[in-house]
Amino acid sequence: MAELEPWAGRRVVLVHDWLTGMRGGEKVLESLCRVLPHAELLTLVHKRGSVSPLISARAIRTSPIQWLPQATERYRHYLPLFPAAIELFDLDDADLVVSTSHCAAKSVVPTGRARHLCYCHSPMRYAWDQFDAYFGPDRVGAVASAIYRPIMAWLARWDAATANRVHAFVANSGYVADRIARYYNRPASVLHPPVDTGFFTPGAAPGAAGGAFKVEPYFLIVSALVPYKRIEVAIAAAHRLHAPLKIVGQGPDLDRLRTLAGPTVEFTGALPDDDLREVYRRATAVLLPGEEDFGIVPVEAMACGRPVIALARGGARETVRPGETGHLVADPTPEAFAAAMDDIRRHPLDPAVARNWALTFGVDRFEAALRTVLRDLEAPPTFANATMGRPPSAKATEGKPIAC
Repeated sequence: MAELEPWAGRRVVLVHDWLTGMRGGEKVLESLCRVLPHAELLTLVHKRGSVSPLISARAIRTSPIQWLPQATERYRHYLPLFPAAIELFDLDDADLVVSTSHCAAKSVVPTGRARHLCYCHSPMRYAWDQFDAYFGPDRVGAVASAIYRPIMAWLARWDAATANRVHAFVANSGYVADRIARYYNRPASVLHPPVDTGFFTPGAAPGAAGGAFKVEPYFLIVSALVPYKRIEVAIAAAHRLHAPLKIVGQGPDLDRLRTLAGPTVEFTGALPDDDLREVYRRATAVLLPGEEDFGIVPVEAMACGRPVIALARGGARETVRPGETGHLVADPTPEAFAAAMDDIRRHPLDPAVARNWALTFGVDRFEAALRTVLRDLEAPPTFANATMGRPPSAKATEGKPIAC
């Protein structure tokens, strides 16, 4: 018997910051589209053709930012306009609002009768703890940085003040749940994002029927090319070892990174999923030199049987098992990463161990837990938690993983 859709027969609205590519946040949105198949979708900006057919098939409404010059490419330049734009969305007849937010989506304005669940990838990182990475003097110049600083301080205040528009927060990691508590003074349960472990697989073992793949000597980065990812650390580490490095992805930091890259560094741009899976399978190891809120790339790599070398901060501490599925590096320096890369070349790890661990992050697990959260939210709020903006079951799971 087919499982009943949560909130069936009522108006459900999904809110996503922007639709300009398929990254970890969009994989979560895909699951929401499956679990809530009749929901419409609101977003600040939509670049047509940039997301999967499942998402594109939604009834998508955009904000006025969509019509500003080069908005689909340079939307971050319109960051000070996001508060006004997100608050313009009309949710008067919505029964359930589900936002997936790392910027402004969680600050939509639902009516008093609507319930609002926020799946939070991060409190607004630009305003809280990534200012220097995006708007520091070495990024935008001293004058522009000085102009942006009070704007980001104002955005941080707005971000905190609008947290009470959410009835329940679900964080993508324990690390993000801690940040939600720090910046919003709100509890959050934890539900790690989904990884398509049915697609990301190790492939045929050497000598198996149907062909074999061979691990090659290159290291791999799969990432948006933005400052806080610290991709320059991986480039410098590869230089120290004279090791090949493939960088998959695109973003505003591309030109700067090209100036740092030598002849052993290859920028592939974005790759189709089939090609991405192939470069995962053949990599010596996947590198994660930046501090991630969760980091879906390490789990995709481990699903393909490949080890991960990650900075020992943020979500990587919840996904990488040192000595079993990869290495955690204490210091974000080229020397520290080069040492870990050299060690993993000399002492390869068992692909089966990485694969088995990655299976615990599968899509089915995520969507089953998501249905449970949504059904809990269907229960009428008591007077106490109605004023707090929390569902009755939130207290029991705050800061803890949600069990399937």
